Amino acid sequence: MSADLILEPTTLSIEGMTCSSCVNSVEKALNGVEGVRATINFATETAHIVAPAEMSIKELIKIVEKAGYKASLLKDAQAVTLHNKKSARALFFAFIFAVPAVAISMFMSWHHSIDMWIHTQLDAFGLPHPLYSATAWLVIALSAPVVLLVAWPIHRAALRNLKHPTMDNLISMGSLAAFTWSIYANATGEGDVYTEVAAGVIFFVILGRFLETRAKARAGAALSSLLALGSKEVTIVHGGFPLIVPIDQLQIGDEFEVRPGDRVATDGIVVSGESAVDNSMLTGESKPIDVRPGSQVIGASVNHNGRLIVRATRIGSDTELARITAMVISAQGTKAPIQRLADKISAIFVPVVTVIAIGTFAGWFYTGYTLTQSISVAITVLVIACPCALGLATPVALLVASGRGAQRGIVLREPRTLEVARKVDTVVFDKTGTLTQGVMNVQSATISVAAGKVLGTSFTSLINETTILSSANAIESANSHPVALAISRYALGAGAKNYVTTEFSVTPGSGAAGRVNLGQQSPVVLIGSPAAVAHSCTDFHPEIQAAVTAGQAAGLTVSVLAWDGVALAVFAVGDQLKIEAAETVATLVSMGITPWLVTGDSAEVAASVAATIGIDNSHVISGARPETKLEIVKKLQSEGHCVLMVGDGINDAAALTASDLSMAMGTGTDTAISSADFTLMNSGLGSVISAIKLAKKTLRIIHLNMGWALIYNVIGLPIAALGYLQPIYAAAAMALSSLFVVTNSLRIK
Repeated sequence: MSADLILEPTTLSIEGMTCSSCVNSVEKALNGVEGVRATINFATETAHIVAPAEMSIKELIKIVEKAGYKASLLKDAQAVTLHNKKSARALFFAFIFAVPAVAISMFMSWHHSIDMWIHTQLDAFGLPHPLYSATAWLVIALSAPVVLLVAWPIHRAALRNLKHPTMDNLISMGSLAAFTWSIYANATGEGDVYTEVAAGVIFFVILGRFLETRAKARAGAALSSLLALGSKEVTIVHGGFPLIVPIDQLQIGDEFEVRPGDRVATDGIVVSGESAVDNSMLTGESKPIDVRPGSQVIGASVNHNGRLIVRATRIGSDTELARITAMVISAQGTKAPIQRLADKISAIFVPVVTVIAIGTFAGWFYTGYTLTQSISVAITVLVIACPCALGLATPVALLVASGRGAQRGIVLREPRTLEVARKVDTVVFDKTGTLTQGVMNVQSATISVAAGKVLGTSFTSLINETTILSSANAIESANSHPVALAISRYALGAGAKNYVTTEFSVTPGSGAAGRVNLGQQSPVVLIGSPAAVAHSCTDFHPEIQAAVTAGQAAGLTVSVLAWDGVALAVFAVGDQLKIEAAETVATLVSMGITPWLVTGDSAEVAASVAATIGIDNSHVISGARPETKLEIVKKLQSEGHCVLMVGDGINDAAALTASDLSMAMGTGTDTAISSADFTLMNSGLGSVISAIKLAKKTLRIIHLNMGWALIYNVIGLPIAALGYLQPIYAAAAMALSSLFVVTNSLRIK
């Protein structure tokens, strides 16, 4: 394959797969074409394909059809296999014919009564009696529609897959063998009739697949609900007039209306209005978020109580909802290592079972048992063997986990990480945006009226909290530095008034200054670092000095405000820790996972954060550049640790990629998100714990499913081969085996 070949991802919906052997057949057909890489998900009945750009969808569909299956381009509504009317109709007809056939055969007294009645009627008309049992012919007649018509899709699939046998081949051989033998046996009187077994086998197979399909629909319900969140229509506002149009007509930059109770049509920025928005279906956060002009909103979130006008910033496949959905579907299309083992077993399973069935027949027949007994035991072997449970063990569990995770704001990108999560013993945290909110805010403000007394009586009426904060806002609102913006926001929130500033100037690393017109006076206002302001001021008042010392000791950025060389206020600014940071670290420690803090911040800030949330100072690295974070991860790995990296920025991307397991905050950069194994849409750190627990529980379920599937066949086949099981009970056991795997996976919810 050419290195510069352009590859495009495609997802097809596949119809007709009944077991993991079918999965292997479709994968072999697609992967046999040069340039095509495909993985099949049995649980969702989808094919995730990467193919050359010049290869059309029709060509891919033809490849699947040539292998004996139907295919179509996946639509959003088809992302999870849902129960359909065809399976219900097949089950209905199988029931009304198979149940009477089985019931008549089970009660021998019915045979004599029915035979006597038929013979009496024939004698009355002088007609000859049928060969051998009339009841048997009735059972054969009842079974014929089930075996020949209802089961036709199974026989057709078996014919198509003669080169690569699947479960359908076993069912087809078993049912047709029982049916044809019964006709011969009843016509010649040379053996017992097993036609009800053929009908019963088909009935249980169809019942099992019907229940399995419904259970898989429940398994994928979380993802289905996620897919259903997208709006179909949007109310665009043009010239003040609302116009309802299909969502695909919305363009970036268009303004649209969101009424109370409606879902936000797409990602955007609030232009006007205030409300509370519920993002719980996307991020898992139960608490509504207050939004106002300038706030960002996510498409599919619910607007609670106010009318909003939103300007679209992302549409279609670029939205947050589309990105989450794409990652979930992509994860479901990727196979975990444990699933590849199941695929290898399934690939040789059907041929091996066929050989065992033939060997069983020969063994019984040539050791003196009748032809009828030998055929019955061989049919039982064919029927009980089912690789379906093996094929469903991993994908159904992953389907439930990825859907449930998406509902809680946890998006899994690579299934392989499920097997890594249980081994994690070390976690490396970035600080800004990960342990902290990622936004600078005023953590404490000290305003000293006493310090202002030295300014004289002309300032007496101006020395109050509102005026001092207003002067701070007048200077900082003209400055774009994050600390300045934090002080300006704080001042406005505390009721600051707007004053005019002249002679404004900024000195990088020191602060900003300007003359502020307060009406009666126009002092020169200086805001900057304590050292810079001290050079231009009288000695700090004890109250001011105490506030500076306390702020610096807490690892915060301290700014001092002065009027005409007199310090009046201190603002301690910092990136606030997330509420559950300490609790998350404590939980990780209790799970046997050692936390590290690796940050680009100063040693003082790093030490303060670590002490607050409970990270040992020996596990703190400050002043870390991107390459430093990468080196720390590799060093820990070289010491035998399994490392989880949690970050959110571009500077975390290399470390996220190199770590054994990685999580990116959904509020972080696209680079970090694309590098991580998990994306945590909920900004809360509790999602880290939830993601680890979800991964561990999913892996436990997969192991239990795989164990059951293997044990079922290891125990079931010998029992069937030794003649301890009737074919009809084998069919029921086969159906229940697959159903167990699916329903067990639902426990993840």
